[in-house]
Amino acid sequence: MADTNKGGGKMKSPLGGRKIKFNLYWIYALVLIVLMFVWFGGSGESTVSKDIKWDRLKKVLVNKDYSKINVVNKEFAEVYIKNESIANNDEYKDLRNKGGLFGSSGETNSGFYVYKFVNYDDFREQLQTVENQWIAKDTVGVESQVEKQKIISDLRINVESETRKSFFGENSMFLISMLLMIVVWVVFFRMMRSNSSGGGMGGGIFNVGKSKARLYDKEGAVNITFADVAGLEGAKVEVKEIVDFLKNPSKYTELGGKIPKGALLVGPPGTGKTLLAKAVAGEAKVPFFSLSGSDFVEMFVGVGASRVRDLFKTAKEKAPCIVFIDEIDAIGRARSKSLASGSNDERENTLNQLLTEMDGFGTNAGVIILAATNRADILDKALLRAGRFDRQIHVELPDVEERKAIFKVHTKNLKYDDKEVDLEFLAKQTPGFSGADIANLCNEAALIAARGDKKIIGKQDFLDAVDRIIGGLEKKNKIIKPQEKKTIAYHEAGHASVSWLLEHANPLVKVTIVPRGAALGAAWYLPEERQITTKAQMMDQMVSLLGGRAAEEVVFGEVSTGALNDLERVTKQAYAMVVYYGLDKEIGNLSFYDSSGQSEYGFQKPFSEKTAEKIDAQIHQMVEQAYEKAKSILIANREKLDKLAQILVEREVIFREDVENIYGPRPWDEKAETKASDNNSEAQTTSEEQ
Repeated sequence: MADTNKGGGKMKSPLGGRKIKFNLYWIYALVLIVLMFVWFGGSGESTVSKDIKWDRLKKVLVNKDYSKINVVNKEFAEVYIKNESIANNDEYKDLRNKGGLFGSSGETNSGFYVYKFVNYDDFREQLQTVENQWIAKDTVGVESQVEKQKIISDLRINVESETRKSFFGENSMFLISMLLMIVVWVVFFRMMRSNSSGGGMGGGIFNVGKSKARLYDKEGAVNITFADVAGLEGAKVEVKEIVDFLKNPSKYTELGGKIPKGALLVGPPGTGKTLLAKAVAGEAKVPFFSLSGSDFVEMFVGVGASRVRDLFKTAKEKAPCIVFIDEIDAIGRARSKSLASGSNDERENTLNQLLTEMDGFGTNAGVIILAATNRADILDKALLRAGRFDRQIHVELPDVEERKAIFKVHTKNLKYDDKEVDLEFLAKQTPGFSGADIANLCNEAALIAARGDKKIIGKQDFLDAVDRIIGGLEKKNKIIKPQEKKTIAYHEAGHASVSWLLEHANPLVKVTIVPRGAALGAAWYLPEERQITTKAQMMDQMVSLLGGRAAEEVVFGEVSTGALNDLERVTKQAYAMVVYYGLDKEIGNLSFYDSSGQSEYGFQKPFSEKTAEKIDAQIHQMVEQAYEKAKSILIANREKLDKLAQILVEREVIFREDVENIYGPRPWDEKAETKASDNNSEAQTTSEEQ
C-alpha cells in the first residue's frame, strides 16, 4: 500500500490543515439551547393563543365553531376552535400561524382563545344561560320527550376541567441550583482564562496587581497635535524637545547626551496639562501609556507597588514610549517623618517603588515619564530631583493673546456673528480664565442663545455667559424687603464709588442688586493683568472691598452681615501682606511662607508668640486704616453716593457709564477701550452672602 503521508509530516485535516480550536463559548451556546428547549417544551406543534372577551366568546358558542372548552385550575378557560373554521373563516385569522421555532414549516391552524373569568361558578351560569336559549329555541313544537332529550343532549356545552402544574413551578429549586452552578462555573473559567492570558492590562481577581494603564499605539493612536493646543507657547517649547529626542535620538546621543527621565507638568486646574501630554504622544508617534495616580491605589496591601512594577515592565517592552501619570500627587505626596503614619504605609510603598523604577539600578532606556499635578508643593522631594523628573514645565494661566487663540479653538464649531463677536474683546474681558473656563464660557453662550430661540450666537450671549459663570444664575423671583433692597443698593454703590475714586482699584464694569447664586448683590470689575503688585495697589483693593460696609455705616449708622465675603477677602489679603510678602514695617522684611509644602507635618508656628501678637496687631491696624479711608471717601461724596444708590434701586443694574455720569471720568484711566459701552465683562466679582 502506498504511503499517503510522504515526507513524514502530519496528515492534513479535511478543513485544509486548520486545527479546530476549542472555544468556551460553545458551552455557553449549548446551555442556552437546552434552556430554550426546556422553556418552549420541545413541542413539535405550533399553537396560537389569544385572549377573548365574553361578547366574542358568546358569538363563537352561538356559531358552534368551538371544538372543546378546557377549564384550567378553575382560573381560565381554553376555547379551542375547529381547524376548518380557522382556515375558512376570517373571523379567526388571528389564530393562523406559521411554523414556530420547533414546529413544522408551513401554515398551521391549531389555536385557541383564553377566557379569563373571575369566578368559576359565574362562568358555568353564563354557559348554562346560552344552553337554555338554544334548548328553548330548538325544542319549540317538539312533543316527543325522547326526541326532546336527544336535542338537549346535543346542545349541551361540554366543559373539561384540568389541574395543570408548571414545569418550572415543580422544578424551581432544581433549576435555580443548576443555574447557580452554571454561573459559578462560567465566572471561574473566565477568571482563569483572563489570568492565563497575561498582558498586564486585564482585570479580574487574579489581575489585581496588573497595571491599569491605557495603551495608545498604532491601533489606538492619539490624534491630538500641538496645533490643537492653543496658547501654552512656553510649555510647548520645552516638550517639543522631548518629542524631538524620541524622533531623532541619535542627534543627542552622538554628543553624549541622555534622554530625560521625566517631565512634570505643573499648573492650575484647567490650563491644559493633560491636553499637552496627549499632544506630545500624538506628535511623537510612539506608544503612549495613560493612567491616573489613583489607579495605583487599592484596598489590598502591595497592589500599588505591583502595578508600578508591571507598568514599567510593559513600558520597557514597548520602548521608546511615553508614560503619562495624571494627578501624580495621589501617590507622590511627601512621605511622613512620623512613625505613626498608619494608613499611609500603602501609599508610601507605592511611591518607593515608583522612585526605584524611575531611577534605581535598572535602566529604562527610551521610557519617558510625563506627570501632571496642580499641587507640586506637596510632592516628595525625592520624586522631584534630577534623574527622576529632570525638569518641571510650568503651565500657567493664559495671557490675553493666548486666551484669544483659545477662543478661536472653542468657537470653531459655534454659529456666531463674526461681525458682532470680537474674540479679541472677549479675551480682554476674561483675565484669569483658564482654557477649561473659556471652553465652558463658549458652551454656556451657545446654551443661552438656544434658550432664547436664536439661530446664531450674539455678543450679548457671550457676555451673559460670563455673568452666569462668575456670578451665578439670576434669582429675579426672590422676594426682598424694601429696606433690605435699599441696604443692598447702598452697599453695592459703596463698592462702586470707592473703586471709582481710587487710583489703583480695579475699574468698574457692572453693579447689580439682583440676587445671583448665594449673593444678594454683585459688582463686576476688570482687574489689570500685572506680574507684581505694590503695597499701595493692595491697600486700594482692600479699601474698595470695605466700601460696601463703610457705606452701610455712613448711611444707616449700623452694619449688616452682608459683607461676609468682603471681610474674608480683606482679612486674607492683609494677612498675606504682613506674613508672606513682608509689606509691613513693624514686622519687617520677613516671610513665613513655606513653598516646600512640608509645613503640614509640623505642629509649631514658624514664629514666636510675641511675633504672633505683633502680626495680629498690624493686620488689625491695616484693616482699620483701609476701613476709615473708605468711610472718609464716602462721607466726602455723600450726595453722589445717594444718587448712585437711588439709580440702583430703581433699575437694579448700573454700568460704568452711569458711575461716570455722576462722578465724572477717572483721571488715571489710560485706555479708552475700557469704557462702559461693553456693558458686561468680568474677571473678578465681589459678592455679599446673606
